[in-house]
Amino acid sequence: MNPRPTVAFSPYAIYSREEWARLRADTPMTLSEADLENLSGLTERVSTEEVVEVYLPLSRLLNLYVEATQGLHGETERFLRKGNHKVPFILGLAGSVAAGKSTTARVLQALLARWPSHPHVELVPTDGFLFSNAVLEARGLMVRKGFPESYDLTRLLNFLDAVKSGKAGVEAPVYSHLIYDVLPDQMLTVDQPDIVIVEGLNVLQPAKLPKDGEAIPFVSDFFDFSIYIDAAEALVERWYVERFLRLRQTAFRDPASYFHRYATLSEEEARATGLEIWQTINLVNLKDNILPTRQRADLILRKGEDHAVESVSLRKL
Repeated sequence: MNPRPTVAFSPYAIYSREEWARLRADTPMTLSEADLENLSGLTERVSTEEVVEVYLPLSRLLNLYVEATQGLHGETERFLRKGNHKVPFILGLAGSVAAGKSTTARVLQALLARWPSHPHVELVPTDGFLFSNAVLEARGLMVRKGFPESYDLTRLLNFLDAVKSGKAGVEAPVYSHLIYDVLPDQMLTVDQPDIVIVEGLNVLQPAKLPKDGEAIPFVSDFFDFSIYIDAAEALVERWYVERFLRLRQTAFRDPASYFHRYATLSEEEARATGLEIWQTINLVNLKDNILPTRQRADLILRKGEDHAVESVSLRKL
């Protein structure tokens, strides 16, 4: 195997939290304490400070990208004499299990929807594009759930193609974390929004390129901008176990929960079980599939203790 080449150039400009916070400029704080409470995750409390110093500058940057991209699209449509139909800006959001992707996605959805020029923002988790448990069991993939092969990639690509084409009433499947399966009788309808946030573990993963050059597109080919939520492995492990313990006291107690059997575990047993699941499944997926895609993102949010973002890496223009 050839050694990795040493290259001095970095494609990213790296900002400390303090440097990044100054880029907020005069962007107003549009979220109340009640909003932040609703947007917070099970083990991740979104603070006013975090929104002001990290997410307001980010929403300002994204607003610039949205307006520039939509402006370019409009001019291109006029150049090609194709009219000027509405096409959404698609934002991809990737990262490990328990890194805080869903919370970040909800905060960005709320902030971006409050900008006057793009009030309609949809959030689409890719969990809905997992194969059903019946299919995964038939293929021997239940222990690989969340790995790239457990997703209906064709369905996801067709969904993104329809949305990016500006079609109305595009449906996405919905996933239930309670029953740990796709809901066959429920759909999320995406109806020509201004922005679509696509959040998932493997959304930045490239496909294998065939020798004949007839490759299907990557999921990320549909993105106008992408973000990776990053954190040290030890931190993400701790967050995963903490979340498992919290779920044992809440959702797992519901008899309808797929994981109801874990509700009766002692705290010591639950901690050991959560750690085993992390190390044998989620850590493997992180190392083999998710982390290698980090450098494909346009922006990387690096988290430290308590999910606080410590630095921001933005791909250079």
